Amino acid sequence: MAQATIKAPKIKYVKAVKKQNAKYRRSNRSIGGGVGVFIILLTFAIIMALPLIFMIISSFKPQHEFFLFPPRFFVRDPTLENFRIMGDALSNLQVPFERYFFNSAWISVVTTAVYLFIATLAAYPLSKHEFPGKKGMNSMVQLALMFTPAITAVPQFMVLAGLGLIDHPFSLGIIMPALASTMGVFLCVQYLESIPNAVIESAKMDGAGNFRTYWQVVMPNCKPIIMTILIFQFQAIWQVGAVNVVFTESLKTLPAAMQQIATAGIARAGVGMAAGLLLIIPPVLVFTISQAKVMETMAHSGIKD
Repeated sequence: MAQATIKAPKIKYVKAVKKQNAKYRRSNRSIGGGVGVFIILLTFAIIMALPLIFMIISSFKPQHEFFLFPPRFFVRDPTLENFRIMGDALSNLQVPFERYFFNSAWISVVTTAVYLFIATLAAYPLSKHEFPGKKGMNSMVQLALMFTPAITAVPQFMVLAGLGLIDHPFSLGIIMPALASTMGVFLCVQYLESIPNAVIESAKMDGAGNFRTYWQVVMPNCKPIIMTILIFQFQAIWQVGAVNVVFTESLKTLPAAMQQIATAGIARAGVGMAAGLLLIIPPVLVFTISQAKVMETMAHSGIKD
């Protein structure tokens, strides 16, 4: 009887919670509210997609449609002439197109892979360890996010010139500054707060050292944030022209070559749109593959132990 009197309030409480949750779910499933949310999200999606849609449409516009007044958003007589002109311009360059593409691919892949390792390795002690100066280091990471590339361009050039990295054959003048970004470290620190400290403590009790705990315990649980940083870093480094640190034509990146082809005023506006469409294909593919993990990162970024 004593057990029955103890369990009865618990059962009533559970039923009350379930009833309240069911009522809450029913209130959120109203047709009008769902339609309203869908319309709002669809409107924002269309607004954000307009530049991409305009670039795709303009890449198929013939030259005379760029001079129409009033200007038209949609193309009237679609053509592939812009892509043909872009192909002819690329084939007539002194440096083959494959070389520009290889330079961009090399820089993007190497920088992204090394940066993922550095960002996660730096974020682990800043999030899960206690040491003197930890708060100051975290403040420096956040403060560094306020400096734009335009502010650091001159001192960065002076440092790279002093180290002999200007026009480096392995593009270290582009790779090294990209590795100093603190955005990935900041995001990773925030995400690691969602990993319970008990997991790390149990690994240490089993005899795992700091690096083994980082590699075998922390890293497998950081897949969402790793994919998020991968998207941001790859997109940022892929579009770098770096004409201020690379002067040899055979070492220039694909965006720099495309910029040279497209910078001819309104006469090559369509060619510029076609070049832009070609350049966004790799970042879009990377984002499409990684978007599921990105959503998981955003969902868990505020959870703490």
